[in-house]
Amino acid sequence: MTDATAQVDPFVFQILRHKLYNVTAEATAALKNVSGTPYTNVAHDMMVALYTADGKLAAGGVGYAHHIPTAAQAVKHLIASFSDDPGIEEDDIFFFNDPYLGAIHAPDVYIVSPIFFEGSLRAFFANFVHVADIGAIDPGGFCPNATDCFDEGFMSKGLKIVEGGKVRTDIVDTFLNMVRDPGMVALDLRSQMAANHVAKERVLKLYRDYGYDTVDRVANGLIDQSEALMRERLRELPDGQWRACEYIDVPGAECKVEVVAIKKGARLEYDFSGSSDQVPLAINCSYWATWGAMLAPVFPLLGWDVMWNEGVTRPLEVIAPEGSVVNCRRPAPVSVATVGTVISINNVSTTLINKMLGATEKYKDRVTAVWRGTGTRLQIYGTSQGQYFTTMLTDSWCGSGGATAFADGIELGGEIPNVVSAMGNVELHELHSPLVYLYRRVVRDSGGPGRFRGGVSHEYGFTPHRADNDTMGIVATGKGTQSPMALGISGGYPGCNVRYLTFRRDDATDLPASLEAIGSGNPEGLSWGNFQLSGGDIQHVTAMGGGGYGDPLERSPEAVLADVSGGFVSENAAREQYGVLIDPQTQEVDAAATTAARLRMRSERIGRVLDESAAVRREVPSTAMRINEYLQRTDGGGTQCTWCGTEFAAPGIPWKEATVLRRSPVKPPIGAPETFLELNLTESFCPSCATLFEVEVSTDADGVRHDSIRSWPAPYDIQS
Repeated sequence: MTDATAQVDPFVFQILRHKLYNVTAEATAALKNVSGTPYTNVAHDMMVALYTADGKLAAGGVGYAHHIPTAAQAVKHLIASFSDDPGIEEDDIFFFNDPYLGAIHAPDVYIVSPIFFEGSLRAFFANFVHVADIGAIDPGGFCPNATDCFDEGFMSKGLKIVEGGKVRTDIVDTFLNMVRDPGMVALDLRSQMAANHVAKERVLKLYRDYGYDTVDRVANGLIDQSEALMRERLRELPDGQWRACEYIDVPGAECKVEVVAIKKGARLEYDFSGSSDQVPLAINCSYWATWGAMLAPVFPLLGWDVMWNEGVTRPLEVIAPEGSVVNCRRPAPVSVATVGTVISINNVSTTLINKMLGATEKYKDRVTAVWRGTGTRLQIYGTSQGQYFTTMLTDSWCGSGGATAFADGIELGGEIPNVVSAMGNVELHELHSPLVYLYRRVVRDSGGPGRFRGGVSHEYGFTPHRADNDTMGIVATGKGTQSPMALGISGGYPGCNVRYLTFRRDDATDLPASLEAIGSGNPEGLSWGNFQLSGGDIQHVTAMGGGGYGDPLERSPEAVLADVSGGFVSENAAREQYGVLIDPQTQEVDAAATTAARLRMRSERIGRVLDESAAVRREVPSTAMRINEYLQRTDGGGTQCTWCGTEFAAPGIPWKEATVLRRSPVKPPIGAPETFLELNLTESFCPSCATLFEVEVSTDADGVRHDSIRSWPAPYDIQS
């Protein structure tokens, strides 16, 4: 019990804990019910949270977790800017969207409401939605054509849009006058005000029912409790350094996000010093965007049973050099940050957390590979029946799940930073946009191969339908077409890359029901920029699959057969990636041929013939110094393969230096036949049994990255 809660009855503490969370749940419901945009009310591109009177995060709700900590900075900025003049008064509401002071990009508008009780400021409630338009150079607010932040639309350090309960129509109308779709943006703002109103009423009822002092003690006590629980969880993980990197393949802004996680005791530091300098295109992140993006996977992956508040963030630190792609200098463009560098930061953070979890006996079953990898967000705009529209299809929010240590990844399962993300049905988008979906289906061979397979992705195609002049605009801000981003873990491979294909056609009456039915043609691979789609043209998108877990040669042949039968894996991939051969007559696994094929593949991995014993996993006792699924430290300080029991690396030698390394150009299984960034896939094999320890993506210049574990905590649930 902390000092803050010493005077609170423990039953009251638990009751208020759930009531504070329910405040965010009810505000979320209000936001969804009033909003008119599918990316808010279906995809959950939003966030709601309660903050203390001094701006500390008290209770974060579901939605995009990037924004839970960044909105705290927005609240603190508003406190500093408005406390003296013009002041923060009862029933005021503030507008904020400056990405250099707390937001992530300008279209993510924060609406902040102070909560007064008995004449004093007691708390704040904030939410964000991605508004339909922000008046930027490109419709919708994602700006591939931006050269600086002044191209990226309306941006405010803070505006009082409601004063004393009365809407400042002069300010709101000025803002709406600058956007392309003022009706929808006005509805966005109303939905945000409605959500804050519901939250404010619920918080005031808590103050009346339990007293402000009690509620405040519980809120601060929950922050202290979350901090204590997070520090205890960190102490359960080994101390050491882990590395992760992703390469961003946007033409003209090729760069990398590289990070070292340094874990010591109850502290975790992310050092992004190896990342690229800021780039001329709008994929850059401000410091606060990187802070939020790094934390977003922490909430569900390390704090799954902890109240999401400021206490979760206190044991963590971020080092992000100024002038880098993860901490750019104003006025660098940042409008594509959320689907650009932010997702890559999510991915490396996810990878690092799961490397640490995988190095423990207690949490090894919580390990997951990267989900989704990158979005495939397309902004659709134009006019229909004389009315301007701009919207996004929600397909991007239904990502493919990364494989876990015990199961395949979920097919089209969402994403780690937003645990409630979803995609709308076809009819919803056809109702709101002048287009027609031609097909939407899962993609064979898209999940990352592994002992457990990454979730498969989906692909879809659409064409204009009843748009004015039979034409609509598309703003594309895609990446991942030629760089793997849904990274695997513990020997699992990345999921497939993204593919954009634009087919130019004259026949608007021909509606092919699959990519194959479109015909060969000569499609354009338009993944970045602003372009037009005319009647008959078809836009095709293939999303990224989830990363795999573990050595694919350890996957059950029966599971591979089921994947082939279910249309998730082709017979060719079953043979080439998993070493599973299927009898063409019986359509069953050919057990003898499979055993021979897998042994042959193991031999090819390390360049020498292995006997049958190499393909059989031995019972290797645990030393309680786990590195990953197939590696552990021995009592003498060496590194041992837990598949065959061989101690192959002497004490003090980084284990990768003692493995057999196979480096080859990345060849995505779907899409572009050549790599844009000349990336390598480096596989690390046991020199004795050829088990696959790790798969890494890197350039020639970067080479192999080494993790190092200094010490492990006391054993948890060790099994011999």
